[in-house]
Amino acid sequence: MCAARWAPERAMDHRAPPTAPELPERLPAEEKHLLSSLAAAHTLARILRPCYGPQGRQKLLVTAKGDTVLTGQAAAILRALELEHPAARLLREAAQGQAEQSGDGAAFVVLLAHALLAQAERLLRAGLPRAQLREAYAAVAAETLALLPSLAVRALGPLEDPVWALRSVMNTHALWHTDHLAGLVAHACWATRELDGGFRPERVGVCALPGARQEDSCLLPGLALPGKPCGQVTMVLSGARVALLACDFGPARPLAPATARLSSPDDLIRFRKGSENLIEKQVAQLAAAANVAVVSGDIDEKTLTHADKYGLMVIQVASRREMVYLSEVLRTPLTPYLVPPLEPGKCQRVYGQELGEALAVVFEWESPGTPALTLVLRGATAHGLRGAEQAAYSGIDAYFQLCQDPRLLPGAGATEMALAKMLSEKGTKLEGPNGPTFLAFAQALQSLPETLAENAGLAVPDVMAEMNGAHQAGNFLIGVGVEGIINVAQEEVWDTLIAKAQGLRAVADVVQQLLMVDDVVLAKKSPAYPQELNPEPKKRSARPL
Repeated sequence: MCAARWAPERAMDHRAPPTAPELPERLPAEEKHLLSSLAAAHTLARILRPCYGPQGRQKLLVTAKGDTVLTGQAAAILRALELEHPAARLLREAAQGQAEQSGDGAAFVVLLAHALLAQAERLLRAGLPRAQLREAYAAVAAETLALLPSLAVRALGPLEDPVWALRSVMNTHALWHTDHLAGLVAHACWATRELDGGFRPERVGVCALPGARQEDSCLLPGLALPGKPCGQVTMVLSGARVALLACDFGPARPLAPATARLSSPDDLIRFRKGSENLIEKQVAQLAAAANVAVVSGDIDEKTLTHADKYGLMVIQVASRREMVYLSEVLRTPLTPYLVPPLEPGKCQRVYGQELGEALAVVFEWESPGTPALTLVLRGATAHGLRGAEQAAYSGIDAYFQLCQDPRLLPGAGATEMALAKMLSEKGTKLEGPNGPTFLAFAQALQSLPETLAENAGLAVPDVMAEMNGAHQAGNFLIGVGVEGIINVAQEEVWDTLIAKAQGLRAVADVVQQLLMVDDVVLAKKSPAYPQELNPEPKKRSARPL
């Protein structure tokens, strides 16, 4: 009976995309909570859908501190959202995990998960049991991952310039001068490869300096950071020992108000001399342990004079993020006071570098676990620098993935359309619940190229019909471009196999988790300690959200 009930229609137009069968509108009472999960996923997808693809739009984010940020990055948007629904939080965690591991793909995870949940709701409306739906979704996800390598028609050679492969990944961030930036990233990655062909992303640093043009971006040896030498000592050319001070370079500021009780001018003179002697002693102790001090706070001129006396190079860095990064690279902790570190960080040399009107500080090493090259990005606006920085990190991550697996998939929605065609063909031949589930999964995959066409301002029905006809004819290299369908091999639009497979696995996992959630309960807060000795039964109850 089940097979007859779920038998899909056999007669289908060979040019029309197979769709899930018509389903009744009645919803069983026990399936109502899936709609709650779907509503949360729909809200996230509605926010991120306009940002998907190279023609995606931007969002103006107002942070908790009141700062305004212009960005189209799905991961940044998700971080800024204050979510209350647990399903939305679960979906955000999956998307952020994909972005952290692959460098991109957060929007892919959210949009595909929402499409699969929407198709799952239709199947549940038709009466398919939740357990069978979960098993069928697991089967079609495994089939999709098994079919994915067959679409890899291009691979990066071991001695091939990777710029063509990185360009399409970095184009997603809609930069004006992607070719120049992709060339710099490719050169930095290629120059820092290991002898066995491996690559470590930490060997390439990224430094954003405001000012100039994006074409003025360049590569510097070692690790470059925005900062400036503040004293007479502007370089240490050998045996640099670095102390990281997360405080002001000067007299300590007491946390509590303090009052000096002085009864005569002599007391005032002694007090000032004592303070100066104490600061000089602290600087002398610091100079004995390190010859470079990186400071994140203000610089006191008198204290800087003592640093020049003892040959201590003082560098002021405005961003605390750069200090934390230096602490990780140098393997030395941040010191909250003007005291010598227990173990200073070591590098070969430290010096200042002028780049037009901007200043940078360069740290150079010879050890393999430290940055060998830094990509210095220039730009007139903070928004342009953020986009260039994100594009550079995406290119570095993409090269790391290609060193692990050099295979590439057609981009611009061609891979999703090809997978949808293969799943649809198999779904029309299957009996039982697997058939409609395969068709539903295919329909969800087709929603991604539809979104690309919509964001490009194209006529979505015409583009999808033309694209589907090309794929039905066997040309799976057809994707969505700015003006219509394109041949991704001719336009060199590629995705890495590792990132796409990892994104599909993340989507499959989070969807299967949400399918098995039958209710959301909100536990009440624990009562105060005196009441916990004799808690009332009603205070331990939980209510549906």
